[in-house]
Amino acid sequence: MPQTVARTTETVLPAVPPFDFAATLRFLDGFALAADAQEVTGGALVRAVRAGGRTVLARVTAEGEAAVRCVLHAGEPLDPATAEEANARIAFSLSLDDDLTGFYAIGRDDPDFAPVLERLHGYHQAKFPTPLECLVWSILTQRNGLTVTLRAHRALAREVGNTVVLEGTAYTAFPEAEQLAALSPGRIAELVGNQRKGPYLHGAVRGWLDLDEEWLRTAPYAEARKALLGLPGVGEWAAAFILLRGLGRTDETPNERKLLDPAARVYGRELTMAQVQRLGERYGRWAGYWAHYLRAAP
Repeated sequence: MPQTVARTTETVLPAVPPFDFAATLRFLDGFALAADAQEVTGGALVRAVRAGGRTVLARVTAEGEAAVRCVLHAGEPLDPATAEEANARIAFSLSLDDDLTGFYAIGRDDPDFAPVLERLHGYHQAKFPTPLECLVWSILTQRNGLTVTLRAHRALAREVGNTVVLEGTAYTAFPEAEQLAALSPGRIAELVGNQRKGPYLHGAVRGWLDLDEEWLRTAPYAEARKALLGLPGVGEWAAAFILLRGLGRTDETPNERKLLDPAARVYGRELTMAQVQRLGERYGRWAGYWAHYLRAAP
């Protein structure tokens, strides 16, 4: 049964400048993935998250030039630990701590890419709300179109029912690993409409329970990638995708064909995937940010 949220607590979360929350909202406004969980409206991001075993609704707005104000809504008063967890989840998913100084210094010396920096100046990568959700998405999207993937993603979220209501609008947070792991492989296959993906998703989620998210964020890149490759349904592309879009690891340019069109548009010529990878090498540990800016550029 959806819960109507009323109690609030608010916190100002600092961001490393340069930071432009309006650029974040522009990116998220077209991020169809989390349509049930979030809404971009009136200069604010409203997002449902899981924290402390509860569903909490966060309303995030710009606060000055280098911060956001995060107002948390809940049905009952939030204890400090749960509020801190929710705020930390929001801050990480919005990459508020990313210092883009080194990335911008390299990009300004790349004459083809410099205009992209101008258009996106201050945009910090808006990641998936959680790396688990990124993991599930990476498996669902393989050999599926966007419409089928979205339908499967929403079915999983609605099955668990982490739904809250604010001012008549319902928001559903993506399930935690324990919630998804409680579903049988058969039920998952039924929900996503794919008998092959059911066991993969179930196995991947069960495997995720044995991993430490903080370790994945900070371990040597090759070790973190190896751990992800050990999960069912996760190959080289999915591992790189999760590392970048779920965990904020920007060490490498993803081997992703969807980069070809934006790269050709920015660099003014048709490029192979190998050539895109070589262009990204000049950005060193910022290669993933370079690739994300290519995809995010208007």
